[in-house]
Amino acid sequence: MPTGQRSRRRAPQVPPTTVVVMVRHGATPTTGTVLPGRARGLHLSDAGRAQAQATADRLAGTGAFAAVYSSPLERARETAAPIAKALGLKVTVERGLLECDFGEWTGAELKTLFKKPEWRTVQRWPSGFRFPGGESFPEMQTRMVDTLARLRERHRGGRIVVVSHADPIKAALADALGTPLDLFQRIVISPASVSSVAYGDTGPTVLAVNSVGPQQELHPS
Repeated sequence: MPTGQRSRRRAPQVPPTTVVVMVRHGATPTTGTVLPGRARGLHLSDAGRAQAQATADRLAGTGAFAAVYSSPLERARETAAPIAKALGLKVTVERGLLECDFGEWTGAELKTLFKKPEWRTVQRWPSGFRFPGGESFPEMQTRMVDTLARLRERHRGGRIVVVSHADPIKAALADALGTPLDLFQRIVISPASVSSVAYGDTGPTVLAVNSVGPQQELHPS
């Protein structure tokens, strides 16, 4: 090697970080009183539409997004619509973002479900519970986590919005936090709230949970 000549080595490339912004749908006329599940025909209330627009306005000022995905249910798509419009994007429906399948409990009043002996299991040992005729919590979590992984691979290094439902978002956050599924009920996800996770080469970093305020925290620091 000639004197003074140095070998040049390329710096190792760091895999890009992908940010997933999870938004729960806005309020409906039955939020907090009924377990709607996957029943069709439930739309946002006036308050829910206002919440969706407020979330869209907040996200619009946080930089570019690559895509907006939504659960197929009406309340989720109606929340995603103003967000996509504010970001200059279209809504892509993604079945993997669906609400948990509550089976025979679909449409039941919460005050009735609270009296069931199984409700204690739902709250204290969800990993051991399957809704009668429906989905188990581990199945729901696996579905949601696998869906997010597929969408992240599709948009490596970018930022995406996914509009889903409280329990699937809680389950995805529990996975990102390394929290056992049996503790996921300790996470609160309010209507139209924003939760954000950055997925990098060393694993996920949770940036925000249940945020309804300014969205500065949507970028990894």
